[in-house]
Amino acid sequence: MTPHNEANRGDIKKTVLMPGDPLRAKYIAENFLTDVKQFNAVRNMLGFSGKYKGKELSVMGSGMGIPSIGIYAHELYEKYDVENIIRVGSCGAYNKDLKLFDLVIAMGASSDSNFAHQFNLPGTISAICDFDLLRKAVISAEKLDMNVKVGNVFSSDVFYNNNEDEWKRWEDMGILAVEMESYGLYLTAQKLGKKALTILTVSDSFHMKEQTTPKEREKSFNDMILVALESCLI
Repeated sequence: MTPHNEANRGDIKKTVLMPGDPLRAKYIAENFLTDVKQFNAVRNMLGFSGKYKGKELSVMGSGMGIPSIGIYAHELYEKYDVENIIRVGSCGAYNKDLKLFDLVIAMGASSDSNFAHQFNLPGTISAICDFDLLRKAVISAEKLDMNVKVGNVFSSDVFYNNNEDEWKRWEDMGILAVEMESYGLYLTAQKLGKKALTILTVSDSFHMKEQTTPKEREKSFNDMILVALESCLI
């Protein structure tokens, strides 16, 4: 056990789906998995293990932001022998062609975070996903006839940004969308020799006024969840 996770070794499977919202983790467990057992409730960061079409896997919340996912991902990789973490989260679209509920797969993550300073590198490291997980997710999306955009996302440390037009500069660099976790997840996986991927659903857009409700973000991102789950079967 760790200060943040009451699971015993063996309770958590090799692959973990990780939404930010622990209630979305509960929703995934209750609606997509069988033989479900809860392994964590510390700080209400709910975690469950079960089976999807016979495949053993786990699902657990990460909380919001790079510091939070950095804690949980590190402990899952290092203390519980997890090999693969697939983040399933929401994002705000920078790309004008992305609409609400569209899917984005993060091939790489840029950031304004100082998370990488701990590695004391003599330059700037690129935070990238695992190609095998990426390949399987794209194959799954194609089989499910779902359109996805694959590219770079921006992991921001700031939700309420005082510089309201700053996002346009990231859009100019081809960044597809903004979220708050992938940069920390990818660098943690790279450091520990593990695998990570982020699959996102567009919950709002910087080009439109429409946005999804909290209830929709909790329970209506089924396309993203199915892509992640089906990719685990390949």
